Amino acid sequence: MKVPVNSIRAGNVIEYNGKLWVASKVQHISPGKGSAFVAVEAKALREGNKLQNRFRSGETIELVHIDERDCTYLYKDENGFTFMDKENFEQLVVGADVLDPDQSRWLQDGMAVTVSLHEATPVGVQLPKTVTLAVTEADAVVKGQTASSSYKPAIVEGGIRVMVPPHIAVGTKLVINTDDGEYMERAKD
Repeated sequence: MKVPVNSIRAGNVIEYNGKLWVASKVQHISPGKGSAFVAVEAKALREGNKLQNRFRSGETIELVHIDERDCTYLYKDENGFTFMDKENFEQLVVGADVLDPDQSRWLQDGMAVTVSLHEATPVGVQLPKTVTLAVTEADAVVKGQTASSSYKPAIVEGGIRVMVPPHIAVGTKLVINTDDGEYMERAKD
């Protein structure tokens, strides 16, 4: 549906130049001289590249309706990642081109996610902000290393390498941020 560019807000999905974009930052600017405009920063829904564009205040832009469904991750095969809709138990296959490899490495069996659909086609998957994983490999603690805020590499379930504080040992459960892969804290049992 065409809407005035003034009504776009952060989080809206727009269609521009044949691609779907998620607006991340929207500024309404009225310079002292000249006409007002709207500066939009957006990220491509599928490709992940960024867009920075200025639109005149009177322009219209295509606002896209995105259907979000709560799903459970089931498995990965040659077709992509398979999720089950929690409401109607329908299975959705999301291609590997839609799900970023940095994000897909955090998927665990039974994980609750949100799948975004545009015209019944999956266009994105939103993972939980954090995951809890156990350490499978870690270097031994070196005495005196705690004086500085140094980190050591550790391997968690799934073979993922994470930098952790020196006191973390094998078997410790960690809370890890899925956005950047950073260690956050030890899991509270």
